[in-house]
Amino acid sequence: MTFSGTLATALAVGLIPVAAAAQSMSPMRGEVNSFTDVFAVRVFPANPYDQKIKIEVHVYDQDFQPVEAKISPSVFQLASQASRPVLVVVPFDGAPDRKVRICTESIPFPNQQTQIKAQICGKFFGHRKS
Repeated sequence: MTFSGTLATALAVGLIPVAAAAQSMSPMRGEVNSFTDVFAVRVFPANPYDQKIKIEVHVYDQDFQPVEAKISPSVFQLASQASRPVLVVVPFDGAPDRKVRICTESIPFPNQQTQIKAQICGKFFGHRKS
C-alpha cells in the first residue's frame, strides 16, 4: 500500500468516531391524538460529546416558520454523554391536524475551540379528536 493510500485509510478510520458521535434527539418522529386544543410531545436531546453543551429547543411548522409552543425547559446545559427530557406543548390553532418540527440546537460556548451550531429536527403530527 502506498503512503497516500495508508494516509487516506488512516484519515477515514479516524473520522468514523466523529461521524458516529453526532448530536441526537429521540424520538425523531411521532403521532399524537389529543382531545384538547393542544398536543404534547416529550423529546430527549442527547449530548455525545466529551464536554457540556448548551441546548435550545425550538418548534417550527412545515415551512420552518416559528410556532408558538410551550417548551419546558427551552434552554439548558447538557453534560457530557447525558440526555434529558423536554416537554413540548403545541396548540392546534383551530386546525384538526398539525404538523411541526421540533428542533434541538446546540449552541457553542464562547472561547471554545469548536464554534459550530448544530441542529437536528424531528417531525411530529398532532390529530385533534372531537
